[in-house]
Amino acid sequence: MRIVIIGGNGTIGKKVSAHFSKNNEVIIAARNDGDACVDISDSKSIEAMFDKIGNIDAIICIAGEAKWKSFDELTEDEYYIGLKSKLMGQVNLVRIGRKYLNPNGSITLTTGILADEPVVLTASAAMVNGAIHSFVKAVVLEIDNGARINVVSSGVVEDAYEKYQDYFPGHNPIPMHKVVNGYVKSVQGKINGEIIRIYD
Repeated sequence: MRIVIIGGNGTIGKKVSAHFSKNNEVIIAARNDGDACVDISDSKSIEAMFDKIGNIDAIICIAGEAKWKSFDELTEDEYYIGLKSKLMGQVNLVRIGRKYLNPNGSITLTTGILADEPVVLTASAAMVNGAIHSFVKAVVLEIDNGARINVVSSGVVEDAYEKYQDYFPGHNPIPMHKVVNGYVKSVQGKINGEIIRIYD
């Protein structure tokens, strides 16, 4: 398969890219360093990326940002960071990317445990993750060409646990191989419109 992985150089992206690179052609897309350049908060940048790389069998997005800040301090503009990047960035990857997706291809988006189990400082991030879950369940009712769309939603991964453990008291770090398998399930399986939760 020919797979583009947006965010393929990140903490999770590196492991996912390494796995799929064993038997597939993997194109890593990132803001700064990768095989292709993309800023998912800009739909024109997404279009330019797909114009460059051409048709694809699978799209995986492990990118997007949202502001972590107390609810009392979050400004309207700071909410728009998550809405424009993680939410609309992934929506636009589906909206634009499906035109470049080969028949029976797949699109895999990424959220996280905050959609179901938010913690403090995550009013914006939790909202965005939940919206993506609803979007995926709705868009599969209309998408054509045999395309499948799923979302991988993970807890705090082992490789980032030390950095984030204070925000997630009592949460178990998720082994990286479990997270990678979530993406494998989405890309190589037949499921569609699913939220692949990896929380324990």
